[in-house]
Amino acid sequence: MKRYLIALAAVFWAGAALGAELGDDGLHKADWMRDTFKDLREDLAEANAEGKRLMVIVEQRGCIYCTKMHEEVFPRPEIAEYINEHYFVVQLNLHGSTEVIDFDGEALEERALTRKWGLLFTPTLLFFPEDVADGTTGAQAAVAVMPGAFEAGTTIDMLTWVVEERYLDDSEDFQRYHARRFEERRAAGTE
Repeated sequence: MKRYLIALAAVFWAGAALGAELGDDGLHKADWMRDTFKDLREDLAEANAEGKRLMVIVEQRGCIYCTKMHEEVFPRPEIAEYINEHYFVVQLNLHGSTEVIDFDGEALEERALTRKWGLLFTPTLLFFPEDVADGTTGAQAAVAVMPGAFEAGTTIDMLTWVVEERYLDDSEDFQRYHARRFEERRAAGTE
């Protein structure tokens, strides 16, 4: 029994060292996440004031794909540093009851907002432009949506593609951008 408890403690501490800790709500809490009043217009204004992009990450308790992202992808130095430098991140709970004010001004519980936005998978990362027109919902305003768990290369490419505003360039959509970046990393031996 003692060996089991020691092994269990080692696994716990190794996991805690690799990724974010779990909060009381069962969601992973990374140091780059912001604790806000969940008024998305205010969050966008604060992100803009800091020269960062607003990203909303939707997760749920017990999500194995969220765990994968928080243990294997987000802790990678190049990704964690990129998020810290370029993103203002707000976390929402797919089944949560915290009130969120959407960009269109409607106040809803997290679970109602995520249904309104049509979200089905966790984690889902939503990326927003610097300006959102009045009356626009978050689902309408998002410049990119990343549903599910992805490997580090795909994740850093999406983060970069949004920051560089490549979604405004019709000549290279995300899939082409990612394929090009993948080949560049492969040729350099870093993929």
